[in-house]
Amino acid sequence: MSAENSEKLEVVDPEGRVLGLAERAELHRDPSRIHRVVHVLVFDGGGRLLLQKRSVRKDVAPGKWDTSVGGHIAPGEDVVAAARREMAEELGISGCELQYLHRYLFTNHRESELVETFSCLHEGDFVFNKEEIDEVAFWEMEDIRGKLGSGVFSGHFEKEIRTLLKLSE
Repeated sequence: MSAENSEKLEVVDPEGRVLGLAERAELHRDPSRIHRVVHVLVFDGGGRLLLQKRSVRKDVAPGKWDTSVGGHIAPGEDVVAAARREMAEELGISGCELQYLHRYLFTNHRESELVETFSCLHEGDFVFNKEEIDEVAFWEMEDIRGKLGSGVFSGHFEKEIRTLLKLSE
């Protein structure tokens, strides 16, 4: 088992109260147990949303366009600190003023995640993690709306953007 899969994460209830710890690999096989993640939606001055195309080597949603930044919150880690860490790790950015947007529960056949979402404004340049991300690009919101349900986005991003735009699934 890789070090990434043996990483310990907090198991939480739907309100985010910590119930214990479990390995990442276990949580990605058991949707009855919830773990915490953070997302950051990075917009440019023109209102376009930065998306990342997940590496084809990822175990979840390989090759799909996804949220600008997303990652697990480490045990005991503050959600804002997790957002800043993930922004630096995935896109090489810092100093971005974060705005809290919302929290929602994402569940599919593999996992359940309690997602805390922030937004920030950043024009680039991005130095992205090429092991996790194949490409990044700013998307017009109309183009995102037009591609919803087409299979180009991760299921997680579909839930995220529908929550942001208050669209029904």
